[in-house]
Amino acid sequence: MRTFLLFVFLLLSSHVILAQGSDAIATLSTDKNKLLVGDQARIELKVQHDPNQSRIIWPAIPDSFGKLEVVTKDKIDTVKNGQFTYYKQLLLVAGFDSGVFTVPVFQVMVEPKNGSPYPIQTDSVQLLVQTVVVDTNKAFMPIKGIMNVQTNWLDYLAWIIAGLLALVAIGLIIYFTRQKKHAIPPPPPPPEPLHVRVLRALDELEQQQLWQKGEIKAYYSHLTAILRSYIEARFGIPAMERTTDELTGMARRNSELAPFAEKIYSILFTADFAKFARAEPLPAEHLAAMQSTRDFVTATIPAPVAPITPAAQP
Repeated sequence: MRTFLLFVFLLLSSHVILAQGSDAIATLSTDKNKLLVGDQARIELKVQHDPNQSRIIWPAIPDSFGKLEVVTKDKIDTVKNGQFTYYKQLLLVAGFDSGVFTVPVFQVMVEPKNGSPYPIQTDSVQLLVQTVVVDTNKAFMPIKGIMNVQTNWLDYLAWIIAGLLALVAIGLIIYFTRQKKHAIPPPPPPPEPLHVRVLRALDELEQQQLWQKGEIKAYYSHLTAILRSYIEARFGIPAMERTTDELTGMARRNSELAPFAEKIYSILFTADFAKFARAEPLPAEHLAAMQSTRDFVTATIPAPVAPITPAAQP
């Protein structure tokens, strides 16, 4: 009875709590309040605000909440609906000890375009973690011995049919292969130069006019992906898996990339500021990031290799 009352208390206390500012709302919810040791619960952090009125700073998510471990952290999902923008991040948490544990309050900073910054926050969520109930009054069950199972040919019917079908398929392949005339395929065309493919990708991104449509995050995601893939293919540096600071440090230590290290850092810093800080760079900054990427690719086109001419015989 006490466990049931505790569960009811947790269920009533885990309703979604709203913390509202002038144009921003933050919520915290869970799909379950009672779980077994080692089981997982979904924690959902949502924020709604009007980007025309303010911008928000997303809170840092730790790796654990006391004895609750954060198993996974999904990326922040963004959805626009009318004048509002909705952000959502899903967390999976697990408890490996029994008891009542708390996912604490999350605080989101709101920076109005006109006015002083202020925080909004959610309420906390409580989870009841329980162990499996074991009846210690009962004796241990003995270990069962090995049992012989009677089989007949019908048990292998599926394997027989599969083998026959495989033989038929192999026969058909051999038959049609022998009937087919072997033609020498034409040599493949020479591969398109890397810089040509990258510059075309930049042109296609520019034609999409993403930042002009307000899709600033998508614009910088595509732009930095093109830049990083070019650095990785052209200079052999694992740029796709590196942070901005790590990639800039590697560029400074590379003799070919060192003259362009600051330009690379400027492009990636502007992109990080727009994608993760929810900032809105000016139109001139969007154009500058695209032009800087284009200039970097053009300036690092490899020089053509002169063909080797055989030495004249005396």
